[in-house]
Amino acid sequence: MTNHETHTTESRLQRGIRALAQIDGEAGQKVVDSLADIAPDFATYLLEFPFGDIYSRPGLDLRAREIATIAALAAMGNAAPQLKVHIEAGLNVGLERGEIVEILMQMAVYAGFPAALNGLFAAREVFNHRDGLASAA
Repeated sequence: MTNHETHTTESRLQRGIRALAQIDGEAGQKVVDSLADIAPDFATYLLEFPFGDIYSRPGLDLRAREIATIAALAAMGNAAPQLKVHIEAGLNVGLERGEIVEILMQMAVYAGFPAALNGLFAAREVFNHRDGLASAA
């Protein structure tokens, strides 16, 4: 099924739920679940717009979208929780740890050393968490 065909047979919400599961997995669902008691409508917006509309567009594959997202979140310098979710997502869609490290190092040039350092520390947390899960299994 092509992306266009998917758009005509699924609602934005259905498409967003599918994309979130594919990209962010459990980490993304935790974000959605955490909004249930305070802003359930915002969870719907999060599913419909970023995941149902933007991530589901043709033109960039999920690897490229996660490279852009990781770089943007690292450059912002104030989005560590979201950066960790998207580092996980990058790994889920095929980015290698070394590629993520290089993306974050690149941010030193455009966003400064503090942003790059914070991004690298976030990546280390994600990598260590994944290693802990793997060794527990």
